[in-house]
Amino acid sequence: MLLYLGDLDASGEDIERDWVARTGCWTHVHRLAVTVEQATDLPAADGKASDPRWPAFALRHGLDPTRPVQWEVEAIDPATLRGLLLDTVDGYVDAEQLGAVIAEEREQRAQLAAFLRTWHQ
Repeated sequence: MLLYLGDLDASGEDIERDWVARTGCWTHVHRLAVTVEQATDLPAADGKASDPRWPAFALRHGLDPTRPVQWEVEAIDPATLRGLLLDTVDGYVDAEQLGAVIAEEREQRAQLAAFLRTWHQ
């Protein structure tokens, strides 16, 4: 699964489509941000009037084709973005395996710290 966070505009939507088409390895794409639903709570910025993809984008999303707009992912609070990502990946994380990796990393850090204490230059 590909998790995508990107601007909601004609170009941002096309980046998602293009990436999937070029890589050919994703069976499922989940747009975490910016979604149409999230855009209702975000300020719209002026879109790119010169973008040839704008008219089709406007029609797909029920927007005024004469007034290009866009919503930037940066308009979403970073804590909200982090929460969206963590909530989504949480179901895919093997907590037991993650705990084992963290414990191993702690042990390696302790070993490195002990070695550095004996290091004489």
